[in-house]
Amino acid sequence: MTAVLQEVAGTLALLVTAAALLAGLVGLVATRRPAAALPVFLDLLVAAGLLRLVGEPSWQALATAASIVVLRRLIGFGLRTGGRTWVSMRPDRSARAPDLRRLLRPAWRA
Repeated sequence: MTAVLQEVAGTLALLVTAAALLAGLVGLVATRRPAAALPVFLDLLVAAGLLRLVGEPSWQALATAASIVVLRRLIGFGLRTGGRTWVSMRPDRSARAPDLRRLLRPAWRA
């Protein structure tokens, strides 16, 4: 029973991995923002790693799932930190000339 369960979970893990690739690509194409698409991809990879732990988990499967979780956390932290850095590197808006269209048309009429 356990061998059959492991085989089914392995097949499901492969399907979820393929879905992760597809969802990550669709998210990237739809938003054109890697910061939005990457968490979707990594969350589905975590799900695939957890599916590999069904039945009698091996140390290799456990290490793979743990490394995916750690990688997801590190990438998420890096994206949050990098986003703040990119925002702080933008040119100051007050130094530029004001947009005349914005001065002539109120914001509520946009």
